[in-house]
Amino acid sequence: MPCSKSEGQRGFAPLGPQRYHWPMLNYITHGKATDKPSLLIAHGLYGSARNWGVIAKRLSDERQVIAVDMRNHGQSPWTESHTYPEMANDLAEVIDAHNAHAPGGQMDVIGHSMGGKAAMMLALTHPQKLRRLIVADIAPVAYTHSQIQFITAMRAVDFDRVERRPDAEAQLAQAGVDPALRSFFTQSLDIPNKGWRLNLDTLARHMPDIMSFPETHASWSGPCLFLSGADSDYVKRDDRDLILARFPNARFAKIPGAGHWLHAEKPREFEANSRAFLNA
Repeated sequence: MPCSKSEGQRGFAPLGPQRYHWPMLNYITHGKATDKPSLLIAHGLYGSARNWGVIAKRLSDERQVIAVDMRNHGQSPWTESHTYPEMANDLAEVIDAHNAHAPGGQMDVIGHSMGGKAAMMLALTHPQKLRRLIVADIAPVAYTHSQIQFITAMRAVDFDRVERRPDAEAQLAQAGVDPALRSFFTQSLDIPNKGWRLNLDTLARHMPDIMSFPETHASWSGPCLFLSGADSDYVKRDDRDLILARFPNARFAKIPGAGHWLHAEKPREFEANSRAFLNA
């Protein structure tokens, strides 16, 4: 099991007497269980549990927070497949393991971008496992753009010339990657092993799945907040009818001055909106 860290405990849930199997995903736990439901955070494409450390730590003053590494990211296992039904099942395993001594317990969930789609699929396929859901800057729709250009840029990094993060950031800059994204991507560097803590091959192969959303007629009637960046075009007004068909109790809010990476650009505002909704 990985060692403890100052911001929380990292590792896999122990096998409980109810014979719940270990969850596949690696995760970081912040804070201790309280009388409020625990909060599960699912990051976006190319991210990790570490990206959410500041917000997770701050929200853990009221509830336990569990931030996961999604499959093919961070310290979670690499797989040949990367689809939203699979990612939803991964999240369900974490919830089951967390509630091993109290089967049937619910968790609140925040999902951003790819993690938001996985969280929506979790609600649609495992509705009994969620109490409240926050979907950060993503809609249950297929997008026409791709993120493959960033895989190309990361694959082009020459690790023989990388001893520190700035060495990789300089090479990503030469590939035309935006400064904020360079800093974000290099949080997934594995410098000792001369590579990335990202399964770039599987992510590239499944990019069409990542940019789409599974066809489904399922719906989830729990409380749901679609929280978007006001400067982002990922959640359009035209998407609302489809969102409400799947999530009839959805509410919508925007954070002024924030784009797609709203939790990183406006962390205090993101925290305040999340806290208010979770405690409503």
